[in-house]
Amino acid sequence: MPPVLKICPTLGAQHTSSADVDPVHCHCRDRLRRRKLRRHGRFGVSKKKWLKTIVPLPYGIAGHGTFSTVFRCLNQVAFEAALPKPLQRAWKAWWRSTARRYEATPLPLVKVWAAGCGLVIGQQTAPGRNEVQGALDALALLSLEGAIVTADALHCRADTAHAILSAGGDYALALKANQPGLLAQTIARLDDVEPLGVQTAAENDHDRCERRRACIVAVNDIDFPGLQAIGSVEATSRHADGRLTSHVRYFLLSTVMSAAALIEVTRTHWQIENKLHWVLDVQFREDAARNRKDHGPANIALLRKIALNLIRAHPDKASIRRKIKKAGWDDQFLISIIAHMR
Repeated sequence: MPPVLKICPTLGAQHTSSADVDPVHCHCRDRLRRRKLRRHGRFGVSKKKWLKTIVPLPYGIAGHGTFSTVFRCLNQVAFEAALPKPLQRAWKAWWRSTARRYEATPLPLVKVWAAGCGLVIGQQTAPGRNEVQGALDALALLSLEGAIVTADALHCRADTAHAILSAGGDYALALKANQPGLLAQTIARLDDVEPLGVQTAAENDHDRCERRRACIVAVNDIDFPGLQAIGSVEATSRHADGRLTSHVRYFLLSTVMSAAALIEVTRTHWQIENKLHWVLDVQFREDAARNRKDHGPANIALLRKIALNLIRAHPDKASIRRKIKKAGWDDQFLISIIAHMR
């Protein structure tokens, strides 16, 4: 596997030699969840003998300054184009990644999550911290034939709906009070029109019993791009202490589906929180990341997503945390994870 880049940084006497920055080294380091670029070099030194069996290292192991320079200067769009390509979307700020020294703020990213295979398939920086535009830019990269795209209420907009339909997909957009006119029309239709279907489902999880009731109503007189149906999901939860809580969520749908399908679609929407954001926070310590200059945060975030995909794709039944630890202990297991790279 050839190096991604060969550079000659000019960051001082200790950084004047050429250095190969190989993708295997970067992938392995992120798979082992090191949290600072300084540890790229330390990892490389400790694994140098093993790394040389996979990639040539004629100039030795690059130092942390070299890694920092590469990821700061490497354009994230070009970097991603050289790696696995990009339907759920969500945006997440890295609130704890403060940087007083550089007056940096958390990097806002739109993340593209494929619920069917449980993998993250892309990310897009939100320009000017504009999450809506970031989502539109992400949609422009996708072919959505046969896919249902879910999104939070912020993206319940005509331009987002149009972008999804133009890419060949269907949408299930959450509707809240930020669209008061649409919300009022939706509630009125659901109250006045005979539903096409009603479905209930129950689920027990962590000392909580939740009952969901969904209903679907076909519509053709609400002014919204491609709108074919509206739906509601009422969730009633009984907690371990006996408390009852209830809330209703409303959705705009570009395709008429069964009430059972609506329950499943809305349920899988939360995968991105449970299977992506939580894992990145807890296992990869993303919120504590200290890289913050130039393109560095976006490029390191991309490596985390690729590492997480490879770990998930590996057939070993251990948890993600155990796989990460085992990859650090066992070089053969680490190779078997990398072998799933396509």
